[in-house]
Amino acid sequence: MADHLLRQAAPELLWEGFRVAVIDGTTLSMPDTSANQRPWPQPRSQQPGCGFPILKLVAVFSLATGAIHAVITGSLHSAEHSMLQGLWPCLQTTFDLLLGDRNFGSYATFCELRLRHMHGVFRLHQGRSMDWRTGHRLGPHDRLFVWRHPPTLSSSCRRSSLPETLTVRILRVQIAFHGFRTKTVFLATDLLDADRYPPDALARLYFLRWHVELFFANIKTAMRLDVLRCKSPAMIRRELNMHFIAYNAIRALMLEAASYARVSFDRVSFKGSCDALRQFAPHLAALGGHPHAYRRLLHLLLDSIALDLVPLRSPRSEPRAVKRRRKNYHLLTKRRHQMGNLPHRNRLKPPC
Repeated sequence: MADHLLRQAAPELLWEGFRVAVIDGTTLSMPDTSANQRPWPQPRSQQPGCGFPILKLVAVFSLATGAIHAVITGSLHSAEHSMLQGLWPCLQTTFDLLLGDRNFGSYATFCELRLRHMHGVFRLHQGRSMDWRTGHRLGPHDRLFVWRHPPTLSSSCRRSSLPETLTVRILRVQIAFHGFRTKTVFLATDLLDADRYPPDALARLYFLRWHVELFFANIKTAMRLDVLRCKSPAMIRRELNMHFIAYNAIRALMLEAASYARVSFDRVSFKGSCDALRQFAPHLAALGGHPHAYRRLLHLLLDSIALDLVPLRSPRSEPRAVKRRRKNYHLLTKRRHQMGNLPHRNRLKPPC
């Protein structure tokens, strides 16, 4: 379904003709059962019986359609860069450019991209030292640097055909918004042609990387997948697959609504599409044997989705804070049957 959506995407949804994949990772919680704890253990800092199993996943989304193309899962202790190795078959056959944060912009990743005739744009890792006075100057904040083969690489990169050096383009981008502190970001890419790919275009492309955070927010918040519900690993995997298929189906409906009503696909609301689909689905199912009435109702659904557009919002501060206070309960610091009866926190202690 995701591949079909990408093939049907309008050319203006692509970036410079490239099919862009955006990659990122996230974590999900699930019920605390012994079966779930074995493949996805809880953090080591938590006492047994007081935490929850944590599943880490790395997903590949299409920047043009927002559809999810591939997912690989691991435990809390799995590194996102290592999990990327299982996603190369999907990336090679579907996309031309990989967009990611600083976790993925390594020497090994650029080698894999070269072997697969792909390109990448990443934020420069904070651990890589760089002398801005060196390198080949392409512009005021644009340099070419030579990266040398590190002593060790991941197992998939141990090939004699890997180059000893790589030429990587580093850009220094100043991000300035009214009311925000100016921030300096360094980008690493193998798109070396400064005339064809100017720094401003690459900076705008990396700014679109934030869309992957919105994609995960749609799945975890709008579809309520932040906390899984099943109690065995097999059912957990089924629950994940079910939600990802439903997510792609909603994305397909949004793309069809944007094309039908001639509105910008980026402004179609995912949450509004979910709400409209919940209202129309029973009536569409009842009209399955009446094709003409079904099509009329489907067009009404597409119109309803296309009218629910996300307003254009300038960059603003949205701190992660909640307004409603939680109940004043004690924290579970040991197994529940060992806690005993606890006094209410609001109850005054009896006088001595």
